[in-house]
Amino acid sequence: MIRAAVLGSPINHSLSPLLHTSAYAELGIENDYSAIEVGSGELQEFLTGKENGWTGFSLTMPLKEEVLKLADVVDPIAARITSANTLFRRDGKWIASSTDLTGVISALNSRGFESGSKAIILGAGATARAVAGALDSRVDHIQVISRNPEREDAMRACVLTSTIEFSPWEYTAGISKADLLVNTTPLYGADLFVDYLPSKIDSLFFEVLYKPWPSLLLAGWKERGGESLDGIDLLVHQGLDQIELFSGRTFDRAAMAHFLRRKALATLE
Repeated sequence: MIRAAVLGSPINHSLSPLLHTSAYAELGIENDYSAIEVGSGELQEFLTGKENGWTGFSLTMPLKEEVLKLADVVDPIAARITSANTLFRRDGKWIASSTDLTGVISALNSRGFESGSKAIILGAGATARAVAGALDSRVDHIQVISRNPEREDAMRACVLTSTIEFSPWEYTAGISKADLLVNTTPLYGADLFVDYLPSKIDSLFFEVLYKPWPSLLLAGWKERGGESLDGIDLLVHQGLDQIELFSGRTFDRAAMAHFLRRKALATLE
């Protein structure tokens, strides 16, 4: 029996309950997976008394950094990107992990993107750090375009091999010329760039949002012929890693990813 939940605030929009319960049902595993509103500063109180009977938790904002101070063990990936989206029990301890980073890698691999010369990341928050860590050594150079120069040190710590630079929040023609563009900004954050896109695009865009669906930037990119990944791809692939952690089961990941993507899209289209 798996008992788990996705925690965060706001949480009512989350598709994690749909994906997790669908996957466990497909695997024939009894489960109880829900969405629970837990705001900033509330995680420690929420976890009190949850040591028994709970398998683990999926974490969304604003808890991805807060959890690092509460876990008994923080795995190396989560420590490097200072963000964890997964908390689970092992040997009587709470372990914080990041399947955001591994989810980005799996999503890119599913579209055949294994390496490149340059990637551009829009934003510099927790998801951006996961993306930077995932792209480290896969691309030669990473450019971060953001409004928050105070986040540069944390972003630099995520990158050990690739070179990285930071640019102010403004459109640059290079956005459509890099091998990969990743948008990690919040709701409507990057829509202003749509008006500046060229008429023809042949590079890959990864939009990590899935609400609104599709974002203006994603729709504009596809209209101009660009290849794309979206927030459902990330949600599914990071979710697959959580499902493996929570269930202890292995399965056909490609088939499960296809199954869960169809489930998610049915709620958005």
